[in-house]
Amino acid sequence: MLTVGPDDDGIRLDRWFQRHVPELGFGAVARASRTGQIRLDGKRVDPGDRVATGQQVRVPPALPVAPGAPLPPKPLSAEDIAYIQSLVIYRDAHAIVLNKPAGLATQGGTSTFRHVDGLLDGLRFESSGRPKLVHRLDKDTSGVLLLARSARAAAHFSREFAGRTARKVYWALTVGSPSLDAGTIEAKLGKQPGSGGEKMHVDPVDGAPARTRFRVIDRAGPRAAFVEFQPLTGRTHQIRVHAMAMGHPIVGDGKYGLADAFLTGGISRKLHLHARRLAIESLDGAKIDVTAALADHFAQSLDLLGFVEADGDRLPLDEVKFRDTPEGAARHEAAQAKQRRLARRGERRERGERE
Repeated sequence: MLTVGPDDDGIRLDRWFQRHVPELGFGAVARASRTGQIRLDGKRVDPGDRVATGQQVRVPPALPVAPGAPLPPKPLSAEDIAYIQSLVIYRDAHAIVLNKPAGLATQGGTSTFRHVDGLLDGLRFESSGRPKLVHRLDKDTSGVLLLARSARAAAHFSREFAGRTARKVYWALTVGSPSLDAGTIEAKLGKQPGSGGEKMHVDPVDGAPARTRFRVIDRAGPRAAFVEFQPLTGRTHQIRVHAMAMGHPIVGDGKYGLADAFLTGGISRKLHLHARRLAIESLDGAKIDVTAALADHFAQSLDLLGFVEADGDRLPLDEVKFRDTPEGAARHEAAQAKQRRLARRGERRERGERE
């Protein structure tokens, strides 16, 4: 018997199983509901019925595991827990923020066995729930990575990212120096044919809209530049592809810049892309504004090229909201309308229970 918590109030029963018993497929849950093996407060229930805080869900002990279902995570060692906790740079009741190092993947994949997702049990702290990923960073990108501490917080932060009200600031070193001091790159992106979906490219016909603001912090002559990027959309590898489309690949990005992405003179061959800052509204309305220290290789390259890290932090946060653009305003209104529909649904359910 499991108790429905406040974070799950109002969700469908099958969604509740997806959150808490993910090894069971929808088919198994539907069959067990139909045969009465799954009960809600002792009563028969359909997969589409909604649960409420405090209700008791009976989970049968021997439901078949769905093919391809995720295996339960292995218990973490003390070293794993100490490692993932050492990355925490901010924590409150709703969020945890990590400074993810370059080389650590956000999620698992082919031949990737150590990743943030697999270490999340080490970040429970005083909470019984496992933190949840709400956005990602590329494996070789370092910096700010936000985690939600509850399902409600995850839904809230996801809306903030989708509505583009969250402000994300990235720092990069580029090969060569952009001719403009600042501007916006608008170039549609799609999966590059023949790459198996591993690479993106500019696709003006079938690509998804993608917009990135940039500001040059400093230049090392024509050799390199210290650049701030603010993605206004969230496409895969967006900053890396847009930098390449601008004619200035990010230093160390051999995936897109090939041999042209590397500098001589002792500059590291690692990717020089860092999620420096995240400003976002929390679930309780408080402002989260977090800055992540640079990776060692990035800081060393700044010194070698004569750049000053503090110069990047002197730029004021660009206050132009994505929701102020036509596309952003439409998405924001759609998100708000969805929230109003959910609220009305909850009110109807409460009235029905009182009656």
